[in-house]
Amino acid sequence: MDRKISVVGLGYVGLPVAVAFGNTHQVIGFDLSSIRIEELKAGHDRTLEVSDDELKDCNVLLTSNPEDLRKADFHIVAVPTPINKSKLPNLGPMLSASKTIGQQLKKGDIVIYESTVYPGATEEECVPILEKESGLKCGVDFSVGYSPERIVPGDKERTFTKITKIVSGLDQQTLDIAAEVYGSVVTAGIHKASSIKVAEAAKVIENTQRDLNIALMNELAVIFERMDIDTLDVLEAAGTKWNFLPFRPGLVGGHCISVDPYYLTYKSEQVGYRPEVIQSGRRVNDNMGKFIVDRCVKQMILQDKKIKGAKVGILGMTFKEDCPDLRNSKVVDLVTAFRSYGIEPIVTDAMAESKEAVEIYGVELSNFEAITDCELVVVAVAHKKYKALTADDYLAMLTSNGVLFDIKGILPRDELADKGITVWRI
Repeated sequence: MDRKISVVGLGYVGLPVAVAFGNTHQVIGFDLSSIRIEELKAGHDRTLEVSDDELKDCNVLLTSNPEDLRKADFHIVAVPTPINKSKLPNLGPMLSASKTIGQQLKKGDIVIYESTVYPGATEEECVPILEKESGLKCGVDFSVGYSPERIVPGDKERTFTKITKIVSGLDQQTLDIAAEVYGSVVTAGIHKASSIKVAEAAKVIENTQRDLNIALMNELAVIFERMDIDTLDVLEAAGTKWNFLPFRPGLVGGHCISVDPYYLTYKSEQVGYRPEVIQSGRRVNDNMGKFIVDRCVKQMILQDKKIKGAKVGILGMTFKEDCPDLRNSKVVDLVTAFRSYGIEPIVTDAMAESKEAVEIYGVELSNFEAITDCELVVVAVAHKKYKALTADDYLAMLTSNGVLFDIKGILPRDELADKGITVWRI
């Protein structure tokens, strides 16, 4: 493998990719943020996806100078593809990356996109920019491919090299080169997709499938709440059947599961089909924050607690456990819903940075010690720190006859019951 690799975008996905290649190849690691580059040069990744030792030992040239991209001929694009306030695809970062690469593109180069998109985006949206900025012709002077990222933030077991890698290319030669390049570091195997669109579609349906399965669990939770049935008890019983899928209800946030389906529905409507099932699942999941808070308030009322001005604590703000990533966290939906009842919740998180929470959501994170004498405590994220807490620890957070709401199903219900504390779950 004699290709010189660049990775554009050194976030939760791009940095682990750059480091993995940097263990055996010389890599150009590019990010627009000079602050991010300086942070990495100092030897620490604040996303915690890469350890300090891994960062120190790899052969990656960290740079925010686009001209350094000319040193590479195999460019991997791993930038965010979020949605806007109208829940429509925002390809801005990806198109910007295409412009940056295009200005440095040379004959013989290959550009591989890893960012989640709708089928057709690589060829329809990115290629024209690459051609315009470089003055070169795709398929003649350079080529493109798509290889969907599958990294899960915070997962230290299924890392980049241990996940089967889907690759695709504009033509057979590009496909073979992409397979060779990725195969030089990915030990889990390579799957060659039949086209770029197939690879794009494969990525976007992976998270759409998870979104729909969780939406079913969330809808069941809404139904069972009206029947006074504990949903997790039901799932535990149903799970004894060999082919029952182990999904659970909860808040669906982050930059993948709660975002990717909107890329598919956008493209679907463009080609004349309104996807009812996918959109219905999205509505169910987007409404879970309000449902949870309404249920919390109902339990407080039943226990004769004052609502307006009540002291409520929320444990966890990130979109998932043991990860500092705050992007698209649905815990903010809890905060918004509590505020509608005249409650200003105290929010703490074992992993997130308070400055970032203020910048993104206008929520100031408090120290863990502030969660005391609360009428209600909501366990919103299953960080290891919260899972390790004892019944006495939770007892110390509450007033007499306080309420605990366990979104993640991690609390020791029997031990808490012995302390006179009732735990409510989705």
